[in-house]
Amino acid sequence: MNKQIELKDPQHEAWFLFLRAHARVIDRINKQVTEAGQIPTEWYDVLLSLDKAPDRRLRMSELADAVLLSRSGLTRLVDRLEKAGLLRREACPSDRRGSFAVLTDAGEAALRESWPGYARATVEHFARHLSDEEAETLKRILAKLLSANEEK
Repeated sequence: MNKQIELKDPQHEAWFLFLRAHARVIDRINKQVTEAGQIPTEWYDVLLSLDKAPDRRLRMSELADAVLLSRSGLTRLVDRLEKAGLLRREACPSDRRGSFAVLTDAGEAALRESWPGYARATVEHFARHLSDEEAETLKRILAKLLSANEEK
């Protein structure tokens, strides 16, 4: 017997509000930073992920997981970032099919130059709308969701 699974009203509403809020906030931040001449949010996300990685490098599959893009979407984005000189690809010595994305000095400079604009946009479209208590609650909730959905 096929039992239909339904979301309870509060969870259902929370899910759709989460999706809409995320999309709208990212759209507004991206619009503000690109109009100010900064790199787009998807570029910033890739460069920041590489900046935080050991040796400023990640395998392409790790980078795709870090930035939540499909493998094909990431490949196209990495092509554009490489063409702009913000990262380079390096072959993986232990896997002929694998490669690393490596942050260049120009990519690190782009991050540094972009940060003030990203910080302003993040405050304007996200942080200023939350009290410290609300931010702590949201942080706990999102950490719980991330932990519950980690690859095992």
